[in-house]
Amino acid sequence: MNAPLNPEIARSIVAAGITTNYHDLGSGFPVLMLHGSGPGVSAWANWRLVMPSLAERARVIAPDMAGFGYTERRPDLRYDMDTWVAQAIGMLDALGIEQADLVGNSFGGGLALQVAIRHPHRIRRLVLMGSVGVRFDITPALDAVWGYTPSIETMRGLLDLFAYDRSLANDELAKLRYEATIRPGFQESFAAMFPAPRQRWVDAMASRAEDIKALPHETLVIHGREDLVIPLDTSLTLAQWIPNAQLHVYGKCGHWTQIEHAARFARLVGDFLTESN
Repeated sequence: MNAPLNPEIARSIVAAGITTNYHDLGSGFPVLMLHGSGPGVSAWANWRLVMPSLAERARVIAPDMAGFGYTERRPDLRYDMDTWVAQAIGMLDALGIEQADLVGNSFGGGLALQVAIRHPHRIRRLVLMGSVGVRFDITPALDAVWGYTPSIETMRGLLDLFAYDRSLANDELAKLRYEATIRPGFQESFAAMFPAPRQRWVDAMASRAEDIKALPHETLVIHGREDLVIPLDTSLTLAQWIPNAQLHVYGKCGHWTQIEHAARFARLVGDFLTESN
């Protein structure tokens, strides 16, 4: 009997010289979705519950960023904003896309801000979810996430930090996410990205206030009220600084807005992105 296909592995394209694993669903105006930075994360793990709904209204493109998922790992790659921004724009170039909407989660939100700041004409609308991108004192939860060393027990503890609804942090999910972190090369690249002291990586992902305040894009800022990983204040700041921003805060929700409130998230984001169609 054939082994089941891994749903995390989809298509492959070379973006800014990086062979990138990515998902490409639906049709319509393109939406580039940038995942977070949790251990063992991939685009599919991050967006699997909302991609099908969003793909009913748009073309959804979700890549594994360099150092994550099933995108190639090379010893010469630097894991920094310059590399990730080049890869994101390289995705659009390789797919022949002149302009796209951009959705970023956590780390992906900080990256989305940098893409929009550096290449404003390539982005139509912007969605930032539980986003980094402004300076804050690193939370104990984020320090634990970036400092992860593989074990099922440690992963179970991290899932408790991510989710407000503890029933989501079950043994089956902990086992799946743990197994993702022990695939060849996964933990090595992850550990290389955020070595201690980790406050410097929060600071490195922060954009300048004057650049954020100059963003012209219609922007939707989303956060979970009970988020332990990224403080709600970051989204309050982004919503205040971005001239054309609106803010949506989900109660009884941790860092996993797109998982804990998947249907609501897909409707909210889908409505926002199709307003300008």
